[in-house]
Amino acid sequence: MLVIKPQLRAKTDEGAALRIEKIRAGILPVLQEELSGKSLKFGAPVFMRVFKEEKVLELWIEKEKGGKFELFKSYPICAYSGKLGPKLAEGDRQAPEGFYFVPRSRMNPNSRFHLSFNLGYPNAFERAKGRTGSFLMIHGNCVSIGCYAMGDRQIEEIYLLAEAALDGGQPFFRVHCFPFRMHPGRMEKASGQQWHDFWCNLKQGYDYFERLRRPPNITSNATEYLFGKS
Repeated sequence: MLVIKPQLRAKTDEGAALRIEKIRAGILPVLQEELSGKSLKFGAPVFMRVFKEEKVLELWIEKEKGGKFELFKSYPICAYSGKLGPKLAEGDRQAPEGFYFVPRSRMNPNSRFHLSFNLGYPNAFERAKGRTGSFLMIHGNCVSIGCYAMGDRQIEEIYLLAEAALDGGQPFFRVHCFPFRMHPGRMEKASGQQWHDFWCNLKQGYDYFERLRRPPNITSNATEYLFGKS
């Protein structure tokens, strides 16, 4: 077994690399043209926001080093499971809400859902709350049991842009998952709901980015997320 497993893994990795190269060859020219039209660079740092209610994933790209991020594209989310509110436990089929980061180790070109990356749920705040779950991803294939599923073409673009950012030196990219766009009218509508206090805490991170167009550095204690300069 010690001999066979590395051989099988090598074949899988080679197949994934070839598949990524085929995807890259097919869509990179168009992607490069779209980026150029917005004065953005392939390989620049990326940042993502997910909105459950609107079923949208936004992909933002840093326009210049240390500067503001600019919206490159909004992608429709094909499917997510559960309802508004955070994921609490393994098997509850809830898509998570919160603040996550993705290093290279969580990128998966071998995914059975076409391409994927793991959000890293539960994060430190969620672990402090005793929340459980695993393999919460953004992926292709339009099926979900707790993940955010994109169309295959959409995940190809998202994956290539994220991969290029990591190759370009970004140590990880941030993904912020919200129940909805957290403008005052929508927050007022949510007043009195079970998760209103939690959503008010998420809104602090939402407002930080809305104001500065840079994602905050996020830490937490046992009761809330804390936001500081990135």
